[in-house]
Amino acid sequence: MNILVTGGAGYIGSHTVIALLESGHRVAVVDNLSNSCEKSLERVQEITGENIPFYPVDIRDGDGLRKAIKSFGEETGQKFDCCIHFAGLKSPNESIRLPLDYYDNNINGTLVLLDVLREHGCKNLIFSSSASVYGDPAVIPVTEECPKGQCTNPYGWTKSMLEQILTDMHTSDPEYNIVLLRYFNPLGAHKSGLIGEDPNGIPNNLMPYITQVAVGRRDELSVYGDDYDTPDGTGIRDYIHVVDLACGHVKALQAIERKCGVAVYNLGTGRGYSVLEVVRAFEEANGIKVPYVIKPRRAGDVAVSYSNPAKAERELGWKAKFDIVDMCRDAWNWQRKNPDGLKCEEN
Repeated sequence: MNILVTGGAGYIGSHTVIALLESGHRVAVVDNLSNSCEKSLERVQEITGENIPFYPVDIRDGDGLRKAIKSFGEETGQKFDCCIHFAGLKSPNESIRLPLDYYDNNINGTLVLLDVLREHGCKNLIFSSSASVYGDPAVIPVTEECPKGQCTNPYGWTKSMLEQILTDMHTSDPEYNIVLLRYFNPLGAHKSGLIGEDPNGIPNNLMPYITQVAVGRRDELSVYGDDYDTPDGTGIRDYIHVVDLACGHVKALQAIERKCGVAVYNLGTGRGYSVLEVVRAFEEANGIKVPYVIKPRRAGDVAVSYSNPAKAERELGWKAKFDIVDMCRDAWNWQRKNPDGLKCEEN
């Protein structure tokens, strides 16, 4: 397939581009580089040996998207068969402070993207959704049948609303095939150590915070809340290796090929780990002590969330292969080889 990947220079996007190329697909990337940089794609090309057409366009820029799609057609003589849509702001906690930014970027941007794709006859889309659509889950482990809940932050609402918008598109036009992939918490990095999670500023996610402490960029890890109703008081999440997550997108193309209509899949391991369990796993896997300090809970966090990923295994033949030790080792391999990240700010 010819696949347009929005946000393809980012953490999950760049790993997915590798998985797609290694599976024989042709890929082009659109990314505004707001939380990534072109160096990640250069390293993807180094890993795969493949040239990746890249268009530095914001998905809210309809004319820019049209020019990118036209350019791809002129260069290849082909059209896009599917779009894998990652582009969007992604911090639940930041979204509480900046709700308008999140609604504008994530929802308005997706509406512009969908309009342009429709103009060009592309009606197949895999959407980067999130377990946050379940809110504080009514059932643990979380299945796809678990009702979508009261989201705890604007980021979650953008994902939930976009799932509804995409579902409504299929209802209005059954030619659309939509796969909604509800991620749990990605960790780790490519085994080469050439690409990994490289956030701007203070990390919002757990593992890059841990690795930046381990490499000396930060003094200590902030653990938000030790008074949840969990065995050690810290929040429990389902952590999934980013390479497993990337492979899930390749497998999701099977659903597109069989004209799935609207299909929903959880991508997780089915196992929950607390924050302190992840810290201990990192220390044991890499022989490095990670100092931490307990701080008050963050707004929008829930106590426990982990998946039942059986549907993805049953229907797509997808199952997570890597465990928490693999995630910790690969994340550290990336960080120690790139102590200052990709230095995207120098671009």
